[in-house]
Amino acid sequence: MNAFSRRGACPALSAPMQTGDGLLVRLNPVTGGLSPNLLIRLGESALRHGNGIMEVTARGSLQIRGLSAESARMLAAEVDALGIEVRTSVPVEIGPLAGIDPEEIADPRPLAERIRTAIEEAGLTARLGPKVSVVVDGGGQLSMDAVGADVRLKAVRAGEDVRWAVLVAGDGRSGKPLATVDADAARDIAVAALRMVAEKGREAHTRDLSERQLASLAGWRSFAPPSVLPDISPTRGEIDPSRAVSPISGAERAQHISTFAWEALPSAELPISSLVGEMSGRTEGGAVERPRLPIGLFNVDEGTALGIVLPFGSMPAQNLVELATKAADLGSTEIRLAPSRALLVLGLSPSACASLQSTAATLGFVTSPTDPRTRIAACPGTPACASGNIATRTIAETIAAQSPELLDTSLTLHISGCAKGCAHPGVAKLTLVGDENGAGLVVDGTAKTLPAGYRPGYDAARGVAAIAAAVRGERHQGETAAACLTRLGAAGIAELYRRNQ
Repeated sequence: MNAFSRRGACPALSAPMQTGDGLLVRLNPVTGGLSPNLLIRLGESALRHGNGIMEVTARGSLQIRGLSAESARMLAAEVDALGIEVRTSVPVEIGPLAGIDPEEIADPRPLAERIRTAIEEAGLTARLGPKVSVVVDGGGQLSMDAVGADVRLKAVRAGEDVRWAVLVAGDGRSGKPLATVDADAARDIAVAALRMVAEKGREAHTRDLSERQLASLAGWRSFAPPSVLPDISPTRGEIDPSRAVSPISGAERAQHISTFAWEALPSAELPISSLVGEMSGRTEGGAVERPRLPIGLFNVDEGTALGIVLPFGSMPAQNLVELATKAADLGSTEIRLAPSRALLVLGLSPSACASLQSTAATLGFVTSPTDPRTRIAACPGTPACASGNIATRTIAETIAAQSPELLDTSLTLHISGCAKGCAHPGVAKLTLVGDENGAGLVVDGTAKTLPAGYRPGYDAARGVAAIAAAVRGERHQGETAAACLTRLGAAGIAELYRRNQ
């Protein structure tokens, strides 16, 4: 721990990252969750050694902030003493209810473990960058569609059987589909894709693979000789899809490769070209069903799980300690970390869930999917982040309290301390971004887009309130906030934001 990891890397327990409020470490427990007592002990460690702020990330990792070089070493020693095993290899992520969700299509844990083993046996961990990841999604009540990944395996039904749809370079909507295959072939394609990425260097991702490489992955078959796997690379040859055993070829192949079926029909066993049929991302406000948020009650194999969210992913460690203490008193057996900055509390009766939910609301957690804070993506901002130019989470709390009617399910408000846009890399209907000029407003863009207007950072919420007032006055019956903003137009929205400075 003599050198701090660079920004953009993953701040693992053994390699903390420097931020505006000290060092930051990230923990990914091997088990995916912790007993309430372990979470209590971890929160107490955060209070002793950090600045008392803990976070759950969008991908479901636990972070502790405000450490010094010495206190980070002490924290690592305490985590080790608690017996909390953390992952240090390439992340192979599964859903937070994996293995206990009666609605899931398949338990993703066995396939995920086989992929982890194959990655280690191939020596890929040291050759891949810290942001490279794999998602294995068994479906069910809480999908992993919102989590981006270099390689994504999603369970689909094929009659009485289960197949795995393989996608690369994106989330559940934007990823490029390659094939729908059995578990063996899915593992082989995943490892082959990671080998290709490793050949390009530690800065590479599957988005950097060539069309030829993607086509070769789409033609991969589980019965291909294992010895071929190490040779799939830009420098040592690629699999020729035409060599894969297949009942179609030539003109018939051209007819089939332009289609991708989520349901594993017989044709889905054939190579699917990655050059066509890409699952396009939809603009916000479109007719796309959003994944269920991990908030509220979920039926699981042994009782009920309660999901709550940390507002903007952040909470005082003391509040987490109090929540875990209450969960332990109520008989909880495990608290799982979940994507979308959530915690899932297991082992409770319905009445105990109601009691814990009430306690969580009192402590400031998000306990309802209609909470306007769920529609805001806000990075730490100042003073927590050295790159931040505005107090993002203070602004977010003010907007959520003053302009809740603007924050319906049709849009996301992104508040970014700088142009990097860490909290929401994609396009948002409205983005507030901090720079040397204050808080800039971007309409239908990202934090990297040139703002259409500015206000002082401390006054940004008042500008958004003016936009909310206009939506309230102009909105047609049944119209979403995003649709109303589209009618108002980017220029009109920017003028509303700038007015009365």
